[in-house]
Amino acid sequence: MSQSPPRTWDEFMEGIWRQNPVFVMVLGMCPTLAVTVSGVNALSMGVATTFVLVFSCGLISLLRKLIPKEVRIATYIVIIATFVTVVDYVIQAVSLALYDALGAFIQLIVVNCIILGRAEAHASKTPPGVAMINALGMGVGFTIGLLALGTVREIFGAGTLFGVALFGESFQPWVVMVLPPGGFFVLGSWLLFFAALERRKQRKLAEATQNA
Repeated sequence: MSQSPPRTWDEFMEGIWRQNPVFVMVLGMCPTLAVTVSGVNALSMGVATTFVLVFSCGLISLLRKLIPKEVRIATYIVIIATFVTVVDYVIQAVSLALYDALGAFIQLIVVNCIILGRAEAHASKTPPGVAMINALGMGVGFTIGLLALGTVREIFGAGTLFGVALFGESFQPWVVMVLPPGGFFVLGSWLLFFAALERRKQRKLAEATQNA
């Protein structure tokens, strides 16, 4: 009896909506709050994290039956650190300004709980293809979360979007948006927005159940 094909679409969408790392699981808050002062920084960190997620989860899944349980976490960290090193050198070669802007948070991708959590909870138990698709969804979801903060903070904090001026010379930037309190304010606003959507969904579901 043949097995049904893996639900790749569900695996991909899991990290984008149902278990979004930023807005649902509230993971990886250090880079989320620290580097999202602009859209470029947010996008760059999101792409870098997605690259590490996809390839580290793929390799961990490929080696899952060969890695002893006693040293699995240490092995995962070594694999993740290898891909983080690749990203670190690539960003440094492409743009020193971007490298300086992201700072130590590039190297701190190694200890990002999103990546280690995917490795332990998913990649170590599923085939490489499924693990990489799930990791890609998580990476895209994380990137969306970073962009949601980065674009808002850049628009109000600098009057630009990806470096392009949006308002006239009379615009007065909200300096707080490019400071740490601005990150907490924007994140809290997004969390409140998604919580309101979830409550509205639950209310409609309850009404539909009562009317059935």
